[in-house]
Amino acid sequence: MSAPAAVLAGLGTHVPRRVVTNDDLTRSLDTSDEWIVQRTGIRQRHWSDPGVATSDLAVEAGHRALKSAQVDAPGDIGLLVVATSTPDRQVPATAPEVAARLGLGTVAALDVGAGCSGFVYALATASAALVAGHAERVLVIGAETFRPYLDPADRTTAVIFGDGAGAVVLRRGTTDEAGALLGFDLGSDGTLHDLVVIPGNGSRPRSTDRALAPEDQYLRMNGREVFPHAVRRMAQSSSAVLATAGWDLDQVDHVVGHQANLRILYALARQLGVDPERVVTHLEQVGNTSAASIPLALADAAAQDRFRLGDRLLLTSFGAGLTWGSAVLTWPGTTPA
Repeated sequence: MSAPAAVLAGLGTHVPRRVVTNDDLTRSLDTSDEWIVQRTGIRQRHWSDPGVATSDLAVEAGHRALKSAQVDAPGDIGLLVVATSTPDRQVPATAPEVAARLGLGTVAALDVGAGCSGFVYALATASAALVAGHAERVLVIGAETFRPYLDPADRTTAVIFGDGAGAVVLRRGTTDEAGALLGFDLGSDGTLHDLVVIPGNGSRPRSTDRALAPEDQYLRMNGREVFPHAVRRMAQSSSAVLATAGWDLDQVDHVVGHQANLRILYALARQLGVDPERVVTHLEQVGNTSAASIPLALADAAAQDRFRLGDRLLLTSFGAGLTWGSAVLTWPGTTPA
């Protein structure tokens, strides 16, 4: 028996034109293409030019998702959710400006900040609004511009992160339709908040008299500690959401994990007992794009005709916070724009 559900109706992406290869980074960092590829799987990333902000990337991806979903009237979108860890400003939120620039008028608009899990959190937020009847269509965008937050002398972060945006249009439908989102699992562990952090951001550093050091503006990450938490939490979350949907792992056609590190994705596959060929990877071309990584990976796989109508997809993510989240859906045959 079918029930109300959010259904994927459109998909659009955008990455900056500027491509930075591993060889480019060796000119300023003590690293090599071989070192980066062996440890991350990344071969290149896209970085925004000066003056380009997260909203600029979000608007481009949003336009393309609306085109993919054949949404022409601004009033057809009842809610905009922007997942980002790199908003244009701390105040106000980025989503209202994105909504205005997309011509969505006075639609409800909000940011979701859940690190690299942000896109899945945003999907869950949008899905709840659709199932509750608060909207007929929702635009969800994951967008990041990490380049300004990367210490050019820190090879643990400078080689990993890229900029980009991915967006989906969800519509109110039923669980028996292709494209239906059939379950979510979300979680967090704030006791480990300092494993991925920008020390100089927010009210905590500004609440003291201590002067901020120049390096406090940069992203810091303890990758060695993050690795096992990422694998374990995504595996647990994946199992939980599959149980919610009533799926077995052998029924999953594709695993689309957050594109942080190729070794993490393959370790996750081993933990789950999934053939690595069922794991979608896209980070080789774009690096870790945080909240944008899953929609970018979806669009790339769809463009390569990797998905078939009705294929069962498992999305899973892990990020700063610490946060994690998973979702399951069937593929609707959407053509990305």
